[in-house]
Amino acid sequence: EVQLVESGGGLVQPGGSLRVSCTASGFSFGSYSMTWIRQAPGKGLEWVAGINSGGSKADYTDDVKGRFTISRDNAERTLDLQMNNLTPEDTANYYCNIEGTGHWGQGTQVTVSS
Repeated sequence: EVQLVESGGGLVQPGGSLRVSCTASGFSFGSYSMTWIRQAPGKGLEWVAGINSGGSKADYTDDVKGRFTISRDNAERTLDLQMNNLTPEDTANYYCNIEGTGHWGQGTQVTVSS
């Protein structure tokens, strides 16, 4: 069974940093590109970042370029998102996703507020 478990969310002040993680099991993690997707309160899903299976190429939505970094450890089967210089507009539930599939985790809530 495919499982994706996100962790690391929380409350952070504007300008602060947070690292969210996703632990994968039940599939060949190192064979798939992975993405982070978020959903802000009252809004639709937004693709945030993606990384290829080997971890050599990453892409970001314009809103987070230069602030967020996606990374993965295929040996540990983990996907991370380092988020710096956070703003209230980054407040959302963050989900990891196997690219091109309907497999999601339960999400981890990130709230940016003073």
